[in-house]
Amino acid sequence: MSKNTDELFKNVIAHAKEYGFVFPSSEIYDGLSAVYDYGQFGSELKNNLKTYWWKAMVQMHENIVGIDSAIFMHPKIWKASGHVDGFSDPMIDNKDSNKRYRADQLLEDKIARYDKDGKTDKAEALQIAMDEALKNEDLPRLRELIIEHEIADPVSGTRNWTDVRQFNLMFSTQMGAIADDADLIYLRPETAQGIFVNYLNVQKSGRMKIPFGIAQIGKAFRNEVIARQFIIRMREFEQMEMQFFVRPGTEMEWYKQWKETRLQWHLALGTDEAKYRFHDHVKLAHYANAAVDIEYDFPFGFKEVEGIHSRTDFDLSQHQKFSGKKMQYFDPELDADGKPYGNYIPYVIETSIGLDRMFLLTMINAFDEEDLSTDEKQDSRTVLRLHPCLAPVKAAIFPLIKKDGLPEKAREIMDKLKLDFNLQYEEKDAIGKRYRRQDAIGTPFCITVDHQTLEDNTVTIRHRDTMQQERVAADDLDKIIGKLVSWKNLLS
Repeated sequence: MSKNTDELFKNVIAHAKEYGFVFPSSEIYDGLSAVYDYGQFGSELKNNLKTYWWKAMVQMHENIVGIDSAIFMHPKIWKASGHVDGFSDPMIDNKDSNKRYRADQLLEDKIARYDKDGKTDKAEALQIAMDEALKNEDLPRLRELIIEHEIADPVSGTRNWTDVRQFNLMFSTQMGAIADDADLIYLRPETAQGIFVNYLNVQKSGRMKIPFGIAQIGKAFRNEVIARQFIIRMREFEQMEMQFFVRPGTEMEWYKQWKETRLQWHLALGTDEAKYRFHDHVKLAHYANAAVDIEYDFPFGFKEVEGIHSRTDFDLSQHQKFSGKKMQYFDPELDADGKPYGNYIPYVIETSIGLDRMFLLTMINAFDEEDLSTDEKQDSRTVLRLHPCLAPVKAAIFPLIKKDGLPEKAREIMDKLKLDFNLQYEEKDAIGKRYRRQDAIGTPFCITVDHQTLEDNTVTIRHRDTMQQERVAADDLDKIIGKLVSWKNLLS
């Protein structure tokens, strides 16, 4: 990480706390590692990201519906899915610091450093070797690579490493009134299984025909030993997932289609396309026959923000096997020989996006420290150039001064608009300071009520990105703001 990108990341984290986007959880009790709370503006931005995803995934597709499954599920579900036996990370300990690390993460950090230093040959060679070791579950080889590339413990600075071992990531708890008789259950480590176990319910109650999708937004929990880089890797996080059920043999066509569709969803927000890349998986999960990550170039390197996976029929087949319930679909459509396809277990294409990572991506992409200095004076501002649809506050309303009936008029205008838009009212400090505060939280428009407003019912509207101001009729504000923050700007 270069000095500039390191400084950018630190500034975004500080800004997120100072302006009410993200707080360390339980901070008055010295915090809880890798757990964060979303503040008043962070929760609004997060909800707007959810809305954008939900509209694009569910509302814009006639054959995709949404559900909200429970966090607690029958423990056999996680046996069927393979999480009980295989949901683990390769961990390595440093004997001097007594700190535990993910072996693959240490190697990925080294690869990123090689890339930053222009040592692309070393980066590619290490990537290939690491992928091969992960694919073969060769834990000794992972340790060898850490030793060969002289990776030191960030805390102790030594290379006194233990062997690499597997560590299961699921949180477990008990359900029952009496501890001795309680059943062992798990906090879900992903939201996908809640969709699979409801496949039959949705298909039958919704009379869904292949191909169709089921979408869900929800919390998931993983006992991450290595939780760092702010909200990139947390123990409690939120996913936006869609499982798309297709006819066997057509899965690769749908896989390619969803891969491109999901990238366009990201680019519609105005992000530089060069900041994104596809990363094809070399080591495939046990359920997949193809997988790719959409990665974003964070200040600390490229990291996954969304995965697209062709999961075959593994999940439904496993749940059919473990539950004894048939997961087959009867397809009356005719094949090339004119015969009905008949009964089969659908294949699945999954799109899975980490909401918290998308939140951080959005903050980093929007954060700007703009120099406004002139020959006469030094000046600057910090502004979040959020897409108006995502902005936590759509408009701020200011009376120019706190007298002469201006606050009452400003409140009157606000009352007419607040049902349709999330607004803020401010009357403290000079107008310039109020502009700066709204710039810092990404508010696209500031509306100032002055003495002329009392005469002709016009107001001054100031645009965040250009700082240009124009005089408009107060009665037209709903149309002006509505047009600029409409979801049609992203989804049409």
